[in-house]
Amino acid sequence: MDFRQFFAASAVTIVAGKGGVGKTTVAATLALAAAKTGLRVTIVEIEGKSGISRLFGHGPLKYHDQLLWTDPSGGDGRVQGRALTADHALVEYLRDHGLNRISKRLADSGALDIVTAATPGIKDVLLLGKVKQLERSAPTDLVIVDAPAAGHAISFLKSAQGLLNAIAVGPIETQAREVQEMLTDPSRCQVVLVTLAQETPMNEVIETAYQLEDEVGVKLGPVVINGLYPPLPGLETPLETAVAEAYAAGWAISHDVKSQLGQAAEFRRERAAMQREQTERLHSTLPLPQMHLDLLFDTEFALPALETLAEILLREIDALPPLPEWNTQQ
Repeated sequence: MDFRQFFAASAVTIVAGKGGVGKTTVAATLALAAAKTGLRVTIVEIEGKSGISRLFGHGPLKYHDQLLWTDPSGGDGRVQGRALTADHALVEYLRDHGLNRISKRLADSGALDIVTAATPGIKDVLLLGKVKQLERSAPTDLVIVDAPAAGHAISFLKSAQGLLNAIAVGPIETQAREVQEMLTDPSRCQVVLVTLAQETPMNEVIETAYQLEDEVGVKLGPVVINGLYPPLPGLETPLETAVAEAYAAGWAISHDVKSQLGQAAEFRRERAAMQREQTERLHSTLPLPQMHLDLLFDTEFALPALETLAEILLREIDALPPLPEWNTQQ
């Protein structure tokens, strides 16, 4: 698939997944990959808990935009990030509706929690309302949201419809309706789910996918299977044959090293078999395209590793079926 076609399919991409599957890393990888194609990307972390900026080598994100990456070759591509919090979003919402003095009093008195607790779901709608505002911002081509972990992600994305069921008129109803329109418009929003090639994360991502389609009506993009052990050439070669070849090449291998090599090879064969089984199960259960990201054996995950993953992701995007064919699979 053409890179621009992929990234232009939806103006907002919400990245969601079970805690521990690398959701934040995938969100950052998507942002960097898009920027490498020349797009201006805003990546958003919710409540400032994901550590996106650290992956780009920067300090914690603030509520306002912070430049994280620019194309070293001088191209237009860039990544900027910001952290959204419900308190900041509420204060901004009140200020934009002519209630600046009230917003300051609420912030100074610590009464914001009382206000938001009185209307369940309003925090999430205010956060998504800010995402909607960023989507309409001219300097940004693509907004990527690092959503809460899978369980909260569902209630996060259902919040607008919940408020619409409870409120019939007024500015909050307008905000919720506009958020819901964004979530259910495939050209404006999609959700990319992240998982690992393991049984429990796979079960959860399948359940989450069907819940999002049935209860939210949001478009689902490709599923990203993260942390895959890359194939090893010669892994199926019998150990004795490999040892004999090593001796012939002038390498002396002790009994202990031979035993450790055998155990390592067995582990990698078992892991490869599990990965094949789980990816095939996902393909048969959830008819969505898949993108695979390798596990990087880096002791410190930073921008160079993110660059590597972005290149892998761009190759995965290139291998996706054309968009019309992809849409007919859903």
